Amino acid sequence: MNAGQRFARLVTDLVVRHPALWRLFRGPLRSQFDKLAPQWDARRDAQAFEPVRVALDKLSEPPHRALDLGTGTGSVARILAERYPEADIVGVDISERMLDEARRRTDSPRVRYDAADAERLPYDDASFDLVTLGNMIPFFDELARVVAPGGHVLFAFSAGPQTPIYVSSDRLRAELTRRGFAEFAEVSAGRGTALLATRR
Repeated sequence: MNAGQRFARLVTDLVVRHPALWRLFRGPLRSQFDKLAPQWDARRDAQAFEPVRVALDKLSEPPHRALDLGTGTGSVARILAERYPEADIVGVDISERMLDEARRRTDSPRVRYDAADAERLPYDDASFDLVTLGNMIPFFDELARVVAPGGHVLFAFSAGPQTPIYVSSDRLRAELTRRGFAEFAEVSAGRGTALLATRR
C-alpha cells in the first residue's frame, strides 16, 4: 500500500472502533479524495465491483429506493440503476469533486447525488430498502436508522482484505447483529468480497 492507502486503512480501523474519531479525519480524507477524483476511475480494475453484482443476485425482490454510501464517481450507483430500472437511487459522498465526476458519468434521471456525511445522513428513518457501501467506512448506527425493516445492506470490498478501506466480515456481522440485522450472505468475485445482510 502507498501512503494514502495506509492512511485510509488507519482511519477505517480507528473509526470502526471509535466512531467519534471521524470528526478528526473527515477533512483530511475528503481532501485526499478530492485530489484523486479526476483519475479515480482510471486507477480502478474493471472488475472492482463484480462482488456487488454477484451479491445483488441474492436479493429476492428489487429495491424501490436505494442509497449508495461513499459513491465516489458513482460506479455502484450506476450498477444499481442498470440492474433496477424502476428504483430511485441516491449516491452520497463527502467529496464534491468525486460527485462532480459521478454526475458527469451518469445519464439516468433516476439517480441523484448528494454531498453528505455517512455519519449523519439527511434522510428520514427507514428511508431505503437497500443501502450499498463499496469500499466505504461504515457507520453502523446510521445504517440501522435509514434501512427499512426487511431491507438490506450490502458491503463490498474490491480487493478483499487488501482493500485500503476494509472491515472484516466477522466485525460486520457482529456490529450488524447488535442492530437487528440477520440472514447474512457472503460472496467472492474477482479479487473482491461482499456481505449482504437483512434488517429484521
